[in-house]
Amino acid sequence: MAIGDTIPFTTIPWVDVLFVVFAGTMLLAGILVVTLRDIIRCGLAMMVCFGALAGLYAIAGAPLVAAAQVLVYIGAISVLVLFAIMLTETKSAPASLVFQTQAGAAAVAAVVLAIVTILAIISTDWGELPERAATATSDLAKILFADWVLPFEIVGVLLLAAVIGGVFLAKRERTPEDSR
Repeated sequence: MAIGDTIPFTTIPWVDVLFVVFAGTMLLAGILVVTLRDIIRCGLAMMVCFGALAGLYAIAGAPLVAAAQVLVYIGAISVLVLFAIMLTETKSAPASLVFQTQAGAAAVAAVVLAIVTILAIISTDWGELPERAATATSDLAKILFADWVLPFEIVGVLLLAAVIGGVFLAKRERTPEDSR
């Protein structure tokens, strides 16, 4: 039994509903990342944000990018950040650090970024998009794992060394000289 392209008893496409759900989840999680006081919860909200972005990539027809988003950002970067947070001693920040004195400069930067994004959207010829985005996943995977396999391996070894170094620094014995 097939579900169909639209929600039953309506003319709303499933893709539109999924886009709204993923985009709303990503925006809410992004807001939680910058407003929560507990840094571990901020890290978990960041993982939810990355997961929603992977869903948006899948809807856009880029399954390889969605899989890379899940593997690299959720599976590696976010876990590495959470390990680094948990290995440090303080887990919450004072309320005064939530919105620091850089809010004015950040607001100006956000407005400039919004203007650049709107100009890019307006100047893009969206009619040519299907021709430009028609890259087969298997072709992209062959290029990635044939031509770029060495950088892939180097980044993997570098991340492993960073994790081992972080655990070593966190587990070493504290001396009175370290507290100064």
